[in-house]
Amino acid sequence: MSKKHNFSAGPCILPEEVFQKSAEAILDFNGIGLSILEISHRSKDFVAVMDEARAIVKRLMNLGDDYEVLYLGGGASLQFAMVPYNLMKVGGKAAYLDTGTWAAGAIKEAKKVGNVDVIGSSKDENYSFIPKGYTVSSDYDYFHCTSNNTIYGTQMKSFPEVDTLMVCDMSSDIFSRQLDFSKFDLIYAGAQKNMGPAGVTLVVVKKDILGKTGRENMPSYFDYEQHINKESMYNTPPVFPVYASLLTLQYLEKNGGIAAAEQRNEAKAKLLYDEIDNNPLFETFCVKEDRSLMNVSFKLLDESKKEAFDNAWKAAGINGLNGHRSLGGYRASLYNALPIESVQVLVDVMKSIK
Repeated sequence: MSKKHNFSAGPCILPEEVFQKSAEAILDFNGIGLSILEISHRSKDFVAVMDEARAIVKRLMNLGDDYEVLYLGGGASLQFAMVPYNLMKVGGKAAYLDTGTWAAGAIKEAKKVGNVDVIGSSKDENYSFIPKGYTVSSDYDYFHCTSNNTIYGTQMKSFPEVDTLMVCDMSSDIFSRQLDFSKFDLIYAGAQKNMGPAGVTLVVVKKDILGKTGRENMPSYFDYEQHINKESMYNTPPVFPVYASLLTLQYLEKNGGIAAAEQRNEAKAKLLYDEIDNNPLFETFCVKEDRSLMNVSFKLLDESKKEAFDNAWKAAGINGLNGHRSLGGYRASLYNALPIESVQVLVDVMKSIK
Protein backbone atom coordinates (compact mmCIF):
# COMPACT_ATOMS: atom_id res chain seq x y z
CA MET A 1 0.00 0.00 0.00
CA SER A 2 1.39 3.39 -0.96
CA LYS A 3 1.60 5.98 1.81
CA LYS A 4 -0.79 8.89 1.45
CA HIS A 5 0.14 12.54 1.82
CA ASN A 6 -1.28 13.13 5.29
CA PHE A 7 -2.35 16.73 5.97
CA SER A 8 -4.59 15.74 8.89
CA ALA A 9 -4.82 18.22 11.76
CA GLY A 10 -4.53 15.48 14.38
CA PRO A 11 -3.94 12.73 15.06
CA CYS A 12 -1.32 13.58 12.51
CA ILE A 13 1.57 12.34 10.45
CA LEU A 14 4.58 11.00 12.34
CA PRO A 15 8.03 10.00 11.06
CA GLU A 16 8.14 6.61 9.33
CA GLU A 17 10.95 5.56 11.67
CA VAL A 18 8.62 6.11 14.64
CA PHE A 19 5.97 3.85 13.12
CA GLN A 20 8.54 1.13 12.48
CA LYS A 21 10.06 1.20 15.96
CA SER A 22 6.63 1.42 17.56
CA ALA A 23 5.44 -1.59 15.59
CA GLU A 24 8.48 -3.58 16.68
CA ALA A 25 7.86 -2.63 20.31
CA ILE A 26 4.25 -3.75 20.11
CA LEU A 27 5.47 -7.23 19.21
CA ASP A 28 8.55 -7.37 21.44
CA PHE A 29 9.83 -4.45 23.49
CA ASN A 30 13.59 -4.34 24.09
CA GLY A 31 13.83 -8.06 23.37
CA ILE A 32 12.19 -8.96 26.68
CA GLY A 33 9.50 -11.15 25.15
CA LEU A 34 6.68 -8.76 26.08
CA SER A 35 4.84 -6.08 24.17
CA ILE A 36 5.10 -2.40 25.10
CA LEU A 37 1.31 -2.67 25.44
CA GLU A 38 1.54 -5.20 28.27
CA ILE A 39 4.63 -4.36 30.30
CA SER A 40 4.30 -2.94 33.79
CA HIS A 41 4.69 0.81 34.01
CA ARG A 42 6.83 0.10 37.09
CA SER A 43 9.25 -2.12 35.17
CA LYS A 44 12.80 -0.89 34.70
CA ASP A 45 12.28 -0.92 30.93
CA PHE A 46 9.40 1.54 31.04
CA VAL A 47 10.83 3.64 33.87
CA ALA A 48 13.82 4.22 31.58
CA VAL A 49 11.43 5.32 28.82
CA MET A 50 9.66 7.79 31.08
CA ASP A 51 12.91 9.18 32.47
CA GLU A 52 14.32 9.82 29.01
CA ALA A 53 11.00 11.15 27.67
CA ARG A 54 11.07 13.78 30.39
CA ALA A 55 14.78 14.56 30.01
CA ILE A 56 14.72 15.02 26.23
CA VAL A 57 12.04 17.69 26.49
CA LYS A 58 14.28 19.83 28.68
CA ARG A 59 17.21 19.29 26.33
CA LEU A 60 15.20 20.35 23.29
CA MET A 61 13.76 23.36 25.11
CA ASN A 62 17.07 24.26 26.79
CA LEU A 63 15.47 24.31 30.23
CA GLY A 64 17.12 23.58 33.56
CA ASP A 65 16.24 21.70 36.71
CA ASP A 66 13.91 24.46 37.86
CA TYR A 67 11.39 23.01 35.39
CA GLU A 68 9.55 19.72 35.68
CA VAL A 69 8.20 17.67 32.77
CA LEU A 70 5.02 15.64 33.11
CA TYR A 71 3.19 13.23 30.83
CA LEU A 72 -0.49 13.16 31.75
CA GLY A 73 -3.78 11.82 30.47
CA GLY A 74 -6.94 13.73 29.67
CA GLY A 75 -5.73 15.73 26.69
CA ALA A 76 -5.10 19.47 26.61
CA SER A 77 -8.77 19.92 27.51
CA LEU A 78 -8.06 18.64 31.03
CA GLN A 79 -5.35 21.29 31.32
CA PHE A 80 -8.02 23.95 30.77
CA ALA A 81 -9.13 23.11 34.32
CA MET A 82 -5.84 22.01 35.88
CA VAL A 83 -4.13 25.32 35.09
CA PRO A 84 -6.55 27.54 37.06
CA TYR A 85 -6.81 25.04 39.90
CA ASN A 86 -3.01 25.16 40.32
CA LEU A 87 -2.29 28.80 39.55
CA MET A 88 -5.35 30.93 40.36
CA LYS A 89 -5.38 32.04 43.98
CA VAL A 90 -8.57 31.84 46.00
CA GLY A 91 -10.26 35.15 45.25
CA GLY A 92 -7.73 35.90 42.52
CA LYS A 93 -8.08 36.39 38.79
CA ALA A 94 -6.41 35.48 35.51
CA ALA A 95 -6.01 37.12 32.11
CA TYR A 96 -6.82 35.18 28.94
CA LEU A 97 -6.28 35.90 25.27
CA ASP A 98 -9.17 34.64 23.11
CA THR A 99 -7.78 33.60 19.72
CA GLY A 100 -9.90 30.62 18.73
CA THR A 101 -12.09 27.69 19.69
CA TRP A 102 -9.59 26.06 22.02
CA ALA A 103 -8.70 29.34 23.73
CA ALA A 104 -12.42 29.89 24.26
CA GLY A 105 -12.64 26.42 25.80
CA ALA A 106 -9.85 27.26 28.22
CA ILE A 107 -11.63 30.47 29.19
CA LYS A 108 -14.89 28.62 29.82
CA GLU A 109 -13.24 26.15 32.19
CA ALA A 110 -11.20 28.78 34.04
CA LYS A 111 -14.37 30.77 34.76
CA LYS A 112 -15.64 27.77 36.73
CA VAL A 113 -12.65 28.10 39.04
CA GLY A 114 -12.36 31.85 39.49
CA ASN A 115 -12.40 35.29 37.92
CA VAL A 116 -11.26 35.61 34.31
CA ASP A 117 -10.66 38.73 32.25
CA VAL A 118 -10.51 38.31 28.48
CA ILE A 119 -7.99 41.03 27.69
CA GLY A 120 -8.02 40.54 23.92
CA SER A 121 -10.24 38.70 21.46
CA SER A 122 -10.69 38.31 17.71
CA LYS A 123 -13.96 36.37 18.05
CA ASP A 124 -16.05 39.12 16.44
CA GLU A 125 -13.89 38.84 13.31
CA ASN A 126 -14.17 35.03 13.20
CA TYR A 127 -10.73 34.69 14.80
CA SER A 128 -9.04 35.92 11.63
CA PHE A 129 -6.19 37.63 13.48
CA ILE A 130 -4.20 37.59 16.71
CA PRO A 131 -5.19 40.47 19.05
CA LYS A 132 -2.44 42.98 19.76
CA GLY A 133 -1.99 46.05 21.89
CA TYR A 134 -3.36 44.49 25.06
CA THR A 135 -1.73 44.88 28.46
CA VAL A 136 -1.29 42.32 31.22
CA SER A 137 -1.19 43.95 34.64
CA SER A 138 0.74 42.50 37.55
CA ASP A 139 -2.37 41.90 39.64
CA TYR A 140 -3.32 38.86 37.56
CA ASP A 141 -2.28 35.48 38.91
CA TYR A 142 -1.31 34.42 35.40
CA PHE A 143 -1.73 35.18 31.70
CA HIS A 144 -2.92 32.40 29.39
CA CYS A 145 -2.50 32.27 25.62
CA THR A 146 -2.74 29.74 22.81
CA SER A 147 0.29 29.85 20.53
CA ASN A 148 -1.30 28.36 17.40
CA ASN A 149 -4.92 28.06 16.33
CA THR A 150 -5.49 24.97 14.25
CA ILE A 151 -8.97 25.79 12.98
CA TYR A 152 -8.39 29.34 11.78
CA GLY A 153 -4.76 29.06 10.74
CA THR A 154 -3.35 31.80 12.97
CA GLN A 155 -0.22 31.79 15.11
CA MET A 156 1.32 34.10 17.69
CA LYS A 157 4.58 35.36 16.19
CA SER A 158 5.70 36.95 19.44
CA PHE A 159 4.72 36.82 23.09
CA PRO A 160 4.21 39.72 25.47
CA GLU A 161 6.48 40.67 28.31
CA VAL A 162 4.35 40.17 31.41
CA ASP A 163 4.86 40.89 35.10
CA THR A 164 3.05 37.73 36.14
CA LEU A 165 3.10 34.05 35.25
CA MET A 166 2.77 33.16 31.57
CA VAL A 167 0.94 29.99 30.54
CA CYS A 168 0.75 28.75 26.96
CA ASP A 169 -1.21 26.03 25.22
CA MET A 170 1.25 24.91 22.52
CA SER A 171 -0.68 21.84 21.44
CA SER A 172 -0.42 22.42 17.71
CA ASP A 173 3.00 24.00 17.23
CA ILE A 174 5.21 22.71 20.02
CA PHE A 175 8.75 21.80 18.85
CA SER A 176 8.07 23.40 15.45
CA ARG A 177 9.96 26.68 15.94
CA GLN A 178 12.61 28.17 18.15
CA LEU A 179 11.35 30.04 21.20
CA ASP A 180 12.80 31.19 24.47
CA PHE A 181 10.89 28.59 26.44
CA SER A 182 12.19 30.01 29.72
CA LYS A 183 9.78 32.94 29.19
CA PHE A 184 6.93 30.58 30.04
CA ASP A 185 6.10 29.38 33.52
CA LEU A 186 3.84 26.60 32.29
CA ILE A 187 3.47 25.02 28.85
CA TYR A 188 1.05 22.28 27.93
CA ALA A 189 0.41 20.42 24.70
CA GLY A 190 -1.59 17.47 23.49
CA ALA A 191 0.86 15.09 21.84
CA GLN A 192 -1.16 14.32 18.72
CA LYS A 193 0.13 17.15 16.55
CA ASN A 194 3.92 17.20 16.54
CA MET A 195 5.17 14.74 19.12
CA GLY A 196 3.21 11.50 19.16
CA PRO A 197 -0.15 9.76 19.03
CA ALA A 198 -3.27 10.84 20.88
CA GLY A 199 -3.54 9.76 24.49
CA VAL A 200 -0.91 11.75 26.35
CA THR A 201 -0.40 15.41 27.17
CA LEU A 202 2.90 17.13 27.87
CA VAL A 203 3.13 19.62 30.73
CA VAL A 204 6.29 21.64 31.37
CA VAL A 205 6.05 23.64 34.58
CA LYS A 206 8.36 25.78 36.66
CA LYS A 207 8.32 24.09 40.02
CA ASP A 208 8.47 27.14 42.27
CA ILE A 209 5.16 28.55 41.00
CA LEU A 210 3.12 25.71 42.51
CA GLY A 211 1.40 25.37 45.88
CA LYS A 212 0.58 29.06 46.30
CA THR A 213 -3.14 29.28 45.56
CA GLY A 214 -4.53 28.51 49.00
CA ARG A 215 -6.80 25.82 47.55
CA GLU A 216 -7.10 23.01 50.06
CA ASN A 217 -9.79 20.93 48.39
CA MET A 218 -8.33 20.57 44.91
CA PRO A 219 -8.93 17.07 43.47
CA SER A 220 -5.72 15.10 43.90
CA TYR A 221 -5.38 14.26 40.22
CA PHE A 222 -5.55 17.96 39.36
CA ASP A 223 -2.55 18.77 41.55
CA TYR A 224 0.66 19.11 39.52
CA GLU A 225 2.73 18.57 42.65
CA GLN A 226 1.16 15.14 43.11
CA HIS A 227 2.28 14.18 39.59
CA ILE A 228 5.75 15.66 40.10
CA ASN A 229 6.21 13.70 43.32
CA LYS A 230 5.20 10.49 41.55
CA GLU A 231 7.36 11.24 38.46
CA SER A 232 4.37 11.19 36.10
CA MET A 233 3.13 7.93 37.58
CA TYR A 234 0.51 9.11 40.04
CA ASN A 235 -1.74 6.69 38.18
CA THR A 236 -0.91 4.26 35.38
CA PRO A 237 0.46 6.46 32.59
CA PRO A 238 -0.46 6.03 28.91
CA VAL A 239 2.53 3.78 28.28
CA PHE A 240 2.42 3.42 24.51
CA PRO A 241 1.79 7.13 23.69
CA VAL A 242 4.66 8.11 26.01
CA TYR A 243 6.96 5.66 24.23
CA ALA A 244 5.91 6.85 20.76
CA SER A 245 6.41 10.45 21.88
CA LEU A 246 9.91 9.61 23.05
CA LEU A 247 10.69 8.08 19.66
CA THR A 248 9.38 11.19 17.91
CA LEU A 249 11.47 13.52 20.06
CA GLN A 250 14.55 11.36 19.55
CA TYR A 251 13.99 11.58 15.81
CA LEU A 252 13.69 15.37 16.11
CA GLU A 253 16.85 15.65 18.21
CA LYS A 254 19.01 13.62 15.86
CA ASN A 255 17.75 15.52 12.81
CA GLY A 256 18.89 18.95 13.90
CA GLY A 257 16.50 19.68 16.74
CA ILE A 258 13.98 22.50 16.77
CA ALA A 259 16.17 24.86 14.72
CA ALA A 260 16.30 22.49 11.75
CA ALA A 261 12.59 21.69 12.09
CA GLU A 262 11.80 25.41 11.95
CA GLN A 263 13.73 25.80 8.70
CA ARG A 264 11.86 22.88 7.12
CA ASN A 265 8.52 24.19 8.34
CA GLU A 266 9.16 27.68 7.01
CA ALA A 267 10.02 26.25 3.60
CA LYS A 268 6.84 24.15 3.51
CA ALA A 269 4.64 27.05 4.57
CA LYS A 270 6.21 29.43 2.05
CA LEU A 271 5.65 26.97 -0.78
CA LEU A 272 1.94 26.65 0.00
CA TYR A 273 1.22 30.27 0.91
CA ASP A 274 2.96 31.47 -2.27
CA GLU A 275 0.61 29.32 -4.33
CA ILE A 276 -2.44 30.59 -2.44
CA ASP A 277 -1.35 34.20 -2.93
CA ASN A 278 -0.58 33.76 -6.61
CA ASN A 279 -3.57 31.60 -7.52
CA PRO A 280 -6.80 33.64 -7.90
CA LEU A 281 -8.90 30.60 -7.01
CA PHE A 282 -7.69 30.43 -3.40
CA GLU A 283 -7.55 32.65 -0.33
CA THR A 284 -6.70 32.20 3.35
CA PHE A 285 -9.16 32.90 6.15
CA CYS A 286 -6.78 35.03 8.21
CA VAL A 287 -4.65 38.14 7.87
CA LYS A 288 -1.25 37.63 6.33
CA GLU A 289 0.85 38.74 9.31
CA ASP A 290 -0.64 36.10 11.61
CA ARG A 291 -0.52 33.10 9.29
CA SER A 292 0.37 29.83 10.93
CA LEU A 293 3.36 27.74 9.86
CA MET A 294 1.51 24.65 11.04
CA ASN A 295 -2.08 24.92 9.82
CA VAL A 296 -2.89 26.57 6.52
CA SER A 297 -6.65 27.17 6.42
CA PHE A 298 -7.88 28.35 3.04
CA LYS A 299 -10.96 28.50 0.84
CA LEU A 300 -11.82 28.01 -2.81
CA LEU A 301 -13.29 31.24 -4.18
CA ASP A 302 -15.13 29.64 -7.10
CA GLU A 303 -17.53 26.99 -5.80
CA SER A 304 -18.08 25.68 -9.32
CA LYS A 305 -14.51 24.30 -9.14
CA LYS A 306 -15.06 22.44 -5.86
CA GLU A 307 -15.88 19.03 -7.32
CA ALA A 308 -12.90 19.15 -9.67
CA PHE A 309 -10.54 20.24 -6.89
CA ASP A 310 -11.80 17.64 -4.42
CA ASN A 311 -11.51 14.86 -6.98
CA ALA A 312 -8.02 16.02 -7.95
CA TRP A 313 -6.50 16.12 -4.47
CA LYS A 314 -8.04 12.80 -3.51
CA ALA A 315 -6.74 11.21 -6.72
CA ALA A 316 -3.28 12.56 -5.85
CA GLY A 317 -3.28 10.53 -2.63
CA ILE A 318 -3.89 13.48 -0.33
CA ASN A 319 -5.61 12.84 3.00
CA GLY A 320 -7.08 15.12 5.68
CA LEU A 321 -7.47 18.31 3.64
CA ASN A 322 -11.05 19.18 4.55
CA GLY A 323 -11.36 22.21 6.82
CA HIS A 324 -12.79 22.07 10.32
CA ARG A 325 -16.56 21.67 10.34
CA SER A 326 -16.99 25.04 12.08
CA LEU A 327 -15.14 26.96 9.36
CA GLY A 328 -15.35 24.95 6.16
CA GLY A 329 -12.97 25.27 3.28
CA TYR A 330 -9.67 23.39 3.46
CA ARG A 331 -6.87 22.96 5.98
CA ALA A 332 -3.39 21.69 5.25
CA SER A 333 -1.53 20.83 8.44
CA LEU A 334 2.23 21.03 7.94
CA TYR A 335 3.48 19.36 11.09
CA ASN A 336 7.14 18.46 11.58
CA ALA A 337 6.98 15.01 9.97
CA LEU A 338 5.25 16.13 6.78
CA PRO A 339 7.80 16.17 3.93
CA ILE A 340 7.97 19.13 1.59
CA GLU A 341 7.34 16.70 -1.27
CA SER A 342 3.78 16.28 0.00
CA VAL A 343 3.28 20.04 -0.03
CA GLN A 344 4.53 20.13 -3.62
CA VAL A 345 1.92 17.52 -4.59
CA LEU A 346 -0.82 19.73 -3.14
CA VAL A 347 0.56 22.82 -4.87
CA ASP A 348 0.66 20.96 -8.20
CA VAL A 349 -2.98 19.98 -7.76
CA MET A 350 -3.94 23.58 -6.99
CA LYS A 351 -2.12 24.74 -10.12
CA SER A 352 -3.99 22.18 -12.22
CA ILE A 353 -7.44 23.58 -11.45
CA LYS A 354 -8.49 25.96 -14.20
